Amino acid sequence: MTEPSQYTLYSGGHQGAEAEFGENAQKWGLEEINFTFDGHKVAREVNLKTLTPEELKKGDISMEIVSKRMGRGYSKADKIRKVIQSIFHMVNNGYHVFAVGWIQPDDTVKGGTGWGVELAKLFNRPVSVYDQDRKGWFVWKDNGWVEDTPVIADRTFVGTGTRNLSEEGKTAIEDLFQRSFGKA
Repeated sequence: MTEPSQYTLYSGGHQGAEAEFGENAQKWGLEEINFTFDGHKVAREVNLKTLTPEELKKGDISMEIVSKRMGRGYSKADKIRKVIQSIFHMVNNGYHVFAVGWIQPDDTVKGGTGWGVELAKLFNRPVSVYDQDRKGWFVWKDNGWVEDTPVIADRTFVGTGTRNLSEEGKTAIEDLFQRSFGKA
């Protein structure tokens, strides 16, 4: 087993799932990098990488494309644009994407978390989602969600998800780290 210190979590440090991924990364001794941008409030201020306007532009995409891919509109496109751009940097740097939230009937994941999941699909990256309603992990395989029990096997990975993290979601994240690295 590779030493946990050889792994890097890429996240956003937001309240809820991202902060929980970060706390577990710290507990197990992993490196953690949190992407943010000027004027954005985060819950976890560990190894913050504040993206410049030029860096944010690298993750720019038409909000029309985002809306179409996600199957919903965004009324405050200017506000969400920087969040979408920072999610690009998380997924572009991490390989396996782990998310906690809710898989919707159209196979997208609810909220901004869903964009990270969609990018993982577009980039042909492994993606695992803990669905808080179904209380289980699912992996995207053959154009559909399949139940799974994932482990962190790639040295770079993304931890993202809902602000509204349930106790089951919190336990799922901790169990993921324990399955992957043993006892902290």
